[in-house]
Amino acid sequence: MARPGNLRGPTENNVSNSNTNGFGAKEYCLLLLLLYPLLVAFLRHGRLQSTRKTYGYTTRRSFAHMTDDDASEIQITIAQLEFPFTFQKALQFALFRTYGIPSISKLLVATSQFSELSTASKRYVDTEVLIREFTCHKPSDPRSLEAIARMNYIHSFYQKNGSIRDDDMLYTLSLFALEPIRWIGRYEWRSLEAFEQCAQGTFWKSIGDAMGISYKKLKCAEEGWQDALHWLDDLTEWSEQYEKENMVPHANNHKTAEQTVAILLWGIPGVLKPFGSKIVSVLMDDRLRGAMMYDKPTNAYFLLVYFLFAVRKYLLRYFFLPRPAIFRFNALEEPSPDGRRSLSMWEAAPYYVKPTFWRRWGPKAWVSRLLGVPVPGDEGAKYYPDGYKFPEVGPKVFLGKGEESAKETVRGLARTRTGGCPFGRVAAD
Repeated sequence: MARPGNLRGPTENNVSNSNTNGFGAKEYCLLLLLLYPLLVAFLRHGRLQSTRKTYGYTTRRSFAHMTDDDASEIQITIAQLEFPFTFQKALQFALFRTYGIPSISKLLVATSQFSELSTASKRYVDTEVLIREFTCHKPSDPRSLEAIARMNYIHSFYQKNGSIRDDDMLYTLSLFALEPIRWIGRYEWRSLEAFEQCAQGTFWKSIGDAMGISYKKLKCAEEGWQDALHWLDDLTEWSEQYEKENMVPHANNHKTAEQTVAILLWGIPGVLKPFGSKIVSVLMDDRLRGAMMYDKPTNAYFLLVYFLFAVRKYLLRYFFLPRPAIFRFNALEEPSPDGRRSLSMWEAAPYYVKPTFWRRWGPKAWVSRLLGVPVPGDEGAKYYPDGYKFPEVGPKVFLGKGEESAKETVRGLARTRTGGCPFGRVAAD
């Protein structure tokens, strides 16, 4: 006969023991919450380890043999999967930084390329298009070769009449090579590893070769560089000295900066643009800000930017899964049957963007309409809604010109840009 105090059956006892000694729903949720950041961090570093293993550049000695093909692929991973936002902004600010050099800003103002918003936005997108073409395709790809040839043709006109100096070309190249490394180290959830920095240097050294940029001003030019990191160090030292001597205040700097900032703040409501301009100023260092003739914002703006990027770093590192390959950031679309290329996204004026239903009536389009800025397909052919061919890219004075010159350049580049190591020669050209 059971005692009155022991009325629970064996099943009830098991349930009680399970609740006392085991995990319930709350405990499982708490465990998942604790483990999720570790899982995200593990997966985020997983892509880095996979990239390192795929290419095998694990020692400084191996860097000396990094090929242009490998460097291009590593950079595409960085730009389209690992750090797409920061990489893109770094290249934009690299171009922006060149406007702090009076000899560069003088040319842009003289040719009206950045003295008016109407021409500035077209020139901005044209530059972006050419850079995207040769950074998003392998070195020997025809699209890469054609983009470099078009850029060389445009530059050659100004080089012949002395408007563009050799030092300005080398300085601009240095910024495209160095700014992504700096920006990612400053604002992202991790810095670039040595082999990734080497890929940056290898890729841009090859681009400099293709553009005929002279390296004779660099300290180690005669004996050559052991690898891309050595070249980047040499380039950094020269670039820093060049800025000290040439990045000085000038009205032309300010004029080009004003139009560029207007493009960067294109999709921001008018009432917020003064605030946005202050944020852009925070992202400049003292030397650039002085050369652009901008006032230094108050400490509150610096603290705000620091806080926002610190929060972003933390969230990316521990709470946002790495971007899947199917969602890689690539604004270039496949050419149409008639060979016209187009962009799939836009930040400022919608140049070269096909006016699909989604692009004209999707959420981004509605925001643009509310702000009173154009969407793809507006104003007829003004924004080239059918896309572009390379002879149409660049200042209006070059429209439709240079095709034969470009073809000759492409033939020459096809013989030299074969994807090999750009440090095979000891001395600089």
